[in-house]
Amino acid sequence: MSSATITTAKPFGALAEFGNPAELYHACEKVRDEGFSVWDAHTPFPVHGLEDAMGAPRSKVPWISLVFALFGGTIPAFALQSWVAVEGSRQVISGKPMLSWQAFIPVTFEVSVLLGAVGALLGMLMINRLPQLYHSLFRSERFERFSDDKFFISIESRDPKFDAEGTVAFLQSLGSSHVELVED
Repeated sequence: MSSATITTAKPFGALAEFGNPAELYHACEKVRDEGFSVWDAHTPFPVHGLEDAMGAPRSKVPWISLVFALFGGTIPAFALQSWVAVEGSRQVISGKPMLSWQAFIPVTFEVSVLLGAVGALLGMLMINRLPQLYHSLFRSERFERFSDDKFFISIESRDPKFDAEGTVAFLQSLGSSHVELVED
């Protein structure tokens, strides 16, 4: 007597393979126009203008970096130096005023730059949800070539418009060379 294994694994999404950046670019425009919202394009190198074709919003990383830089320049740098000069270590040096703020500018600038860079790094990691040691797309053998010479679009099953058969048919209509469902 043989037993059959029925897999009820929920698909992660659909993965379509394209041969060159131009095909991928036009396919991204069509996926965007179709109304999909939870999808991504995977390329071995940066493709100029792809974020516009995808309809991606502007990054929030510059704003996060600005907040960190302003915080770093005011609280830790300038405020600490001012407090030390006026309250913490009262010393009159060469008859200068207690709060000679001009001397604080180099340190304030350097701390602002340092914390701005830290903010950019942390913001990028947070927005990109990194480090991510595993992704369901790694189950696809064809996807291994995304960092070599192939271009892919993945549409996740959590997208409101995702329908396994309909999404696969739509991706095939875009001229992809291969489309597959990837298990979660």
